[in-house]
Amino acid sequence: MVAADGSIFEIDQRALQRDGYDLLPLLVGSEGMLGIVVEVTVKLLPIPRCARVVMGVFDSVEKAGDSVAAIIAEGIIPAGIEMMDNPAIRAAEDFVHAGYPVDAEAILICALDGTEQEVAAQIELVDRVLKTGGATETRLARDEAERLLFWSGRKAAFPAVGRISPDYYCIDGTIPRKSLAAVLAGIRALSEEYSLPVANVFHAGDGNLHPLILYDSSNEGELEKTEELGSRILQLCIECGGTITGEHGVGVEKLGEMCIQFGEAERNQFHAIRECFDPLRLLNPGKAIPTLARCAEFNAMHVHNGKLPHPELERF
Repeated sequence: MVAADGSIFEIDQRALQRDGYDLLPLLVGSEGMLGIVVEVTVKLLPIPRCARVVMGVFDSVEKAGDSVAAIIAEGIIPAGIEMMDNPAIRAAEDFVHAGYPVDAEAILICALDGTEQEVAAQIELVDRVLKTGGATETRLARDEAERLLFWSGRKAAFPAVGRISPDYYCIDGTIPRKSLAAVLAGIRALSEEYSLPVANVFHAGDGNLHPLILYDSSNEGELEKTEELGSRILQLCIECGGTITGEHGVGVEKLGEMCIQFGEAERNQFHAIRECFDPLRLLNPGKAIPTLARCAEFNAMHVHNGKLPHPELERF
């Protein structure tokens, strides 16, 4: 590894264990080492006595999105709540045969766990919320085998989509749960605008979206159009009070969208903090934090009254 002063060093796990550390150090940071974790405190939780899955079937993605917020508003904290739209449903069903309704516009898969009494009460409440929210059908997994089958389709959704399209581009953005319906409608409109299909698979409980844009990189210009659509989806997330990432790092891919989510003062603060740890700028320069020049170019160059914005920047 390279330290901030430019020196190269190695981590000796045996030496750490000799000094009382039992864990291999974890590297943390924005695609580069900004620190070493040498001790982690964990909390062990018992395996739930009971785990059940309820599936809600909807004739619109907006109803399914609104139902997610309604479930959380009832005070229920599911072990997991996942959503898939029709393209994702069809792909997953064709791949794993999980018993999904292929004519549905969207499904919600809600996992509940706890004691037998807790789960029974939650199932009754979730079923009522789903039906009130417009579910055309609700299904309770009959047994453990069917519970695992319901989840298998969701877990296999990404490779399933890969079977129906030469290429796909996965977006990772996060929004407030209350905005799910509006953002899904916005994604549909953008998909039509760009003439590119989008399959939506995401962690609905925390508003973490994973739109999969289907395209063919062998078609000239289609990759660039796909990346532009991906950027528009992330900008939609920001407009709705969300963020450009929920699970995956920023790195290089989302530098442009960082210029929209964060203002100049915030970006300057990011650089100041990084400067403290990496004054020689050895840790992945040009990644994670956009420069003023980068943001000026990303937001396009518009000339007003014959004057260029940011005249101090070098033009290319």
